[in-house]
Amino acid sequence: MINKRRLIKNLLAYNDENSFYDKKERLNLKNRRSKAKFIKHICALANANPYNRSFIVVGVEDETNRLKGVPFFDDSRIQSLIDNYLENAPKIQYENIKFSNLPRHKFIGLITIFPSQNIIRLRHNIWEYRARQIFVRRGSTSVAVPELKLDNRNRKIVEDLENQSKNNLEYTLESVLDFMQKHTKEHHPQYKVFQEHFILCWAGKIKKFEDETFYTRVDIELINEQTQLFYSDRDEVKIHVNHDSFIITEYVSLGISKTKNYYPLEKKVLHFKENGSYQIHTEVVFEPPKYSQESIDELLENSNAILKKILNTSNSNNHAVATQLTALLHNYLVCHLYGMEEALHQIAKIKIIIQSMKNKRLYTKYKKVNRIIRKVKKV
Repeated sequence: MINKRRLIKNLLAYNDENSFYDKKERLNLKNRRSKAKFIKHICALANANPYNRSFIVVGVEDETNRLKGVPFFDDSRIQSLIDNYLENAPKIQYENIKFSNLPRHKFIGLITIFPSQNIIRLRHNIWEYRARQIFVRRGSTSVAVPELKLDNRNRKIVEDLENQSKNNLEYTLESVLDFMQKHTKEHHPQYKVFQEHFILCWAGKIKKFEDETFYTRVDIELINEQTQLFYSDRDEVKIHVNHDSFIITEYVSLGISKTKNYYPLEKKVLHFKENGSYQIHTEVVFEPPKYSQESIDELLENSNAILKKILNTSNSNNHAVATQLTALLHNYLVCHLYGMEEALHQIAKIKIIIQSMKNKRLYTKYKKVNRIIRKVKKV
């Protein structure tokens, strides 16, 4: 099994990007231009490596190769983006890899592009790139070409790199000890061996709600590959373990006034097989709480009145407004889940206010609401 941390180190040892690997300080998919450039690089790397894997390392300073790290990234949108814009789209995988010299909330992203053994081209126009264009990697540059003949020139190099990056017992034991020691007793660090081969460690602070037990500040790591499977400072999850599976169910707190409750949002199942492989299955399992349409209409009307007052107030940089905005984010989320399209426009207005306040905690709450909206949209 490949140790992803060792693989990243071996890739960076090449120093310069080449035809089977690229590096980036951050992954930006916020606008059409940045999405187009990302799609182009995926297309180019896949076409240059039709018979072996290729890679993009995220969170690395371009000139010095210094590991800067990026926040934990949920990769749920990437594959659908690639499938939508590329013909013969390759399978890609984004993994969050932990390095000991990085802060606890920072990771190095590893994007693996699996071989498709087909010529890959754009399916649709995007930004300045046109449908049917073919891109390929020439050294460290992704270029457009009129036609392409597939070759396997990188296959042996990448196979050697992956062999050099395989795990061993010493690395595995050190990683388990490191995980257990860096989490305090209140986070209940634990580990389990699956199928006599895989070692999974997890930790989280226990939170009781009525008769249910949740974990917060959750950290879950597949030791064999040095891959962070889940990390969150705020989210509430339930963890269930059986003989060959590890199940993480993420919950969201929703409600009107003081009638909040926890509702399952997304389930992630890691299934470990006897043949030394594993699968990760992710499923959105959300169903909104049941309220009358009259209650939702009243909630939207009241929230709009409060937001209008905040927008007309010159001094918005105070604790009382921050508390109101937190409540409004929650209220508009509930309204959106009940099909009130206006709620999304109001959330966008709140984002502008939060950015002007430069309140990091409030912005984190906005991102959490936005992430829930994005996940539910997939159902």
